Parts: sequence; structure tokens; C-alpha cells
Amino acid sequence: MFSFILDGKGSDCSLTSSVFCSIKHVFILISSGSENSSKRTQRMAFSAAIVATLASWVFNTPPRTDVASVTPWLAPIVWEGTFDSTLIDSIYKQQNITVATTLFALGKYTRFLKDFLESAEEHYFVGFRVHYYLFTDQPEAIPNVKLGQERYLTVKKVPSLNRWQDISMGRMEILKKLIENELANEADYIFCLDVDTKFYGRWGVETLGHLVGVIHPWFFNVPRFIFTYEHRRESQAYIPAGEGDYYYTGAAFGGSLKDVQNLTKTCREQLNIDAANSIEAIWHEESHLNKYFFYNKPSKLLSPEYLWRDISMSAGQVKIIRFSHVAKNNAEVRPNL
Repeated sequence: MFSFILDGKGSDCSLTSSVFCSIKHVFILISSGSENSSKRTQRMAFSAAIVATLASWVFNTPPRTDVASVTPWLAPIVWEGTFDSTLIDSIYKQQNITVATTLFALGKYTRFLKDFLESAEEHYFVGFRVHYYLFTDQPEAIPNVKLGQERYLTVKKVPSLNRWQDISMGRMEILKKLIENELANEADYIFCLDVDTKFYGRWGVETLGHLVGVIHPWFFNVPRFIFTYEHRRESQAYIPAGEGDYYYTGAAFGGSLKDVQNLTKTCREQLNIDAANSIEAIWHEESHLNKYFFYNKPSKLLSPEYLWRDISMSAGQVKIIRFSHVAKNNAEVRPNL
């Protein structure tokens, strides 16, 4: 059985150590004996709520005045200077979490794997358990990259496809099946990332949440009418003109297994309806992702620090580039361009 100590009466915590003391008084005490999957699920669900509350204390401290650090629905927007990495790492270290991370490297995209994995080992959830799931049509082309302790790579072969649009849109079905069939007892969170990318700075537990979207770097400081939503009514990705909150990239999203499973299931169903009606949304999978996030608000947003477009680009609000697409010739690497 598990018990939670919730009161901190008699504590001599100072203001600066209040979060640490709160953690001490909220910890799960585990009795001897083994833990089956049902108990583990219950423990993680309940403790995740406690952790989310504690983690919220370390955001927006100190506040930044040059950017919006909270959404209209009160979800945090994570920027450099809005969280304390030491405190938030301490909170999540006690949870023994596993972060599943999916990558798709088909055709010539296998060339990006070495830089992705090597940079991820340097910057991505450092000190936490990470399991990469790589989907590729060329398992023999996977580079030999040394992974750190409690860092794992599983390679899964998938068929080659002739259109990059089909590769993009087919991810939702694969992700849904992975979560349903394999991850229930293997991971606590999942992130789905493009492989033609590289890490340049910390991507850590400050990014965890129930449902996490990343603001597209081309649209973080432009008016809504510039957003490239799908505006054709006949598409399931349709968002009415004048509506919308943020424009999210399809190259990075994540959250809890349950929330991402719901996202992938809904997007896949809507993609199937569009396909049956011979409709392809303007930005394919990304259009459906934006439709989902419009009606199912993310619990946390990541600033464009967490997905930039080119390391040489600059913007005054972006103090650090943590993760970026790498420069490439789309016509050369994509199969049908």
C-alpha cells in the first residue's frame, strides 16, 4: 500500500527551500513487496497530480516581462527564465519516470540520426530514463551511437512510402498503436519529435505535462490571421477564420500516454475521413494537430526555444535555442519533390 504525507506542520522551512520541504512532506512511502502494473498505474496517476502542483510553483519565477508566460487558459508557456531547473529536477527525480521518445527516419532521413541521438544524449532529459523508439525502413543504416545509463533505443522496421505527406500523416496511426500495445507499463510520458533536428541546449522535465504543444517558430509573434490553419470547411482539420489561439508545430508534441493516445486516435480518425473524401489538409498532420489543440487545450506550451527553424536565425525574445531543425534541401531528401 501507499500513503502520502500531505501536511507540513512544524516545518522549519525557509522561503527559499519551501519547495524542497514540500517535496519531503508529499513523498510516497512504499512498503515492502512487489508492485503489479495496476498499482503502479494508480501510484503514478496520483503522484503525477502532486508533482504537477509542486512543479507549477517553480514556473514563472522570476517572471519575464518581454514574453507571455501563461496562456488565456492559465497553462504555462516555458521560456528561459521562467523555471528553476534545480528545483524542478529535484521534484521529478523522486518519481522514477520514463520518457518514451519517437522518431521516424525513412529513406534519406536516416542521415540525420547520428546528430539527433548524439545531441540528445548531451541535452535531452539528462539524468532521466529515456527510451527512444525509432521507426525506419532501413534498420541497417542506423548509426552506432553510444547511449548513457538508462537510455535505450528500440528500432522498428516500417514500409517505405513514396510521398513524404503519407509518411507524415501515417505517424498518428503508428504512435497510437505503440502507446496501446507497448507503452502502458513501460513509460510515463511520451514526446514525438522530428528526426531532422539537433539539440543545442537543455530539454528537461520542465517540458512535462498532460498535453504539451510547441509554438511554431514562424508564428509565435505574428497576428492570428497569419496562421496557416486549414480553413476549408470540407476538411476535418477546419478552423474558422478569426478563431484559434496559437499555431503549433507538428514536429514536436507530447504529454502523458493517455493524453497523447487520445490525440493520435482523434487525429487519425479525422485523417481517415479526409482521405475517404479525397481531401488533404493544407499542412497535413500538422493541420489536424492544430485542430485538436484548438478544442483540447494543451496543459503546457513550449516556446520556440524548443523547436527553432535554423540555428542562424535570431529573435530578441529567444534567449537560447534548445532544439532546432537542421538546414537541408527538401527536394533532395524528400521522396516526391
